[in-house]
Amino acid sequence: MNEPFRLAIVAGEASGDALALRFLESLRQRLGDRPLLITGVGGEALMAAGLVPLFPQADIAVMGFAPVVARLPLLLRRMEDAARGIATFAPDLLLTIDAPDFNLRVAKKVRARTPDIPIVHWVCPSVWAWRSGRARRMTPHVDRILALLPFEPAALERLQGPPTVYVGHPLIERLAQLRPGPAEVTMRADAAAPLVLVLPGSRRSEIRHLMPVFGEAVARVAAGRPEARFVLPAVPHLKDEIAQSVAGWVQKPEIVLGEAEKLAAFRGARAALAASGTVTLELALAQVPTVAAYRGAGWEAAIARRLIKLSSVILPNLILGRNVVPEFLQADATAPALADQLEAVLAEGPGRDLQLAGFAEVERIMRSAGESPAANAVEAALALVTNRPDEPSGSWSG
Repeated sequence: MNEPFRLAIVAGEASGDALALRFLESLRQRLGDRPLLITGVGGEALMAAGLVPLFPQADIAVMGFAPVVARLPLLLRRMEDAARGIATFAPDLLLTIDAPDFNLRVAKKVRARTPDIPIVHWVCPSVWAWRSGRARRMTPHVDRILALLPFEPAALERLQGPPTVYVGHPLIERLAQLRPGPAEVTMRADAAAPLVLVLPGSRRSEIRHLMPVFGEAVARVAAGRPEARFVLPAVPHLKDEIAQSVAGWVQKPEIVLGEAEKLAAFRGARAALAASGTVTLELALAQVPTVAAYRGAGWEAAIARRLIKLSSVILPNLILGRNVVPEFLQADATAPALADQLEAVLAEGPGRDLQLAGFAEVERIMRSAGESPAANAVEAALALVTNRPDEPSGSWSG
C-alpha cells in the first residue's frame, strides 16, 4: 500500500507561504507517486496547494508590539489550537516557517504532546544579533533549523542552539531578475547620468525617520550630478505617505510600485541609498554599490545598543565577516555623510571597486549550498523522518 506522507506546516505570513509553496513543490517531486496529506496554517495559495487549515492565517498574521498585545488572547488560543490539531493529525514531519514568537511556542507544545514528531523550523531567528538565549531554549523542541544565511549554522552551534543547516537563500534563484541585461548594462555604466535607487524601508517608522535625511542627501548628490535620475520603489501600503514625504524634497524621486518596476530599477541602478535590512542583501546580489543608514526613536536606539553586539547590522558585511558596505546609524546618519559616500560609489574608483569585489564574494558564499534552497530544505528535513521516501540519486548529503 502506498501510505500517504503526512505533513504539518505553520506559516504565519505571506513570506512564509512563499517558502512553503517551494518546499511543497520539491517535496512532491521527491515523493513521486506517494500521496501527500497537509494540514496546518497558511494562506490561500497554500490551501490551493492542498493544505487543510486548522484556522485562518489572518488570526496570527500580526506585527508590532501594540497589535500583538491587543490580539494576545486570540494568539494564545491559536497556539493551543495549532498544537492540538497537529498532534491529532500525527504528521511524519512538522515544518514551522518564520514567525518565531508564535511558531516556536507551537513547537514546544507539540513536543510536549507528541515527542516523536520531527520538528523543523525554517528561517533562523536572529539569535546571533539579539536575545541570544533563545538559541539554547529552542534546542529541546526543535530538531533542525534551516538557515537562509551562511553564517547561521556556526552561530547556532556557538550559542548551543539546535542543529542548523544552511540550505541557501531564495534570492539566489532570482539573480537573473536582479542583474542587468544588455540594455541595462549601458545604463548602469553611465556615471554622468546614473540611476540611483532610494530605499527608505518598508515600515512607517523607517519612512518617518529616514525620509528627511534621505531627501537632503539626494539634493546634495543631484546638485553635483544634474543628469542623475532617482527612483524610489515603494510598497503599496506606504505609497501615499511616501508621496507626501517627497513633496518637500528639492530633488523629487520617481516613485514606482510593484515588484516588476522594482526589479527593473535594480537592474539599471548604478548605486543605492538604502535603509539597513534585507534589501542590502538584494542590492549586493544585484551588484549595486550601496550606502546604508538607519534611524529610529531614541528609546529604540538605547535598547539596540544594549541588545545587539555586532560590528555591523548589514547582511553583506555579516556574510563577509568584514565591512564593505558603509553604514550610518542614528546620529551618524547625516545628509553630508550619506551624500559623500554615495558620491564615492557612483564614481569609478576604490570605493566602488571594494564593494563590487565584496559582492562577488557574497554571491560565491551564498551559492555554496547549491542552486535550490527548497530542494535542500526538503532533504535536510526528510533526513529526520523515519517514514521518509527512498533516497534519490544525487540527493543532499547533509
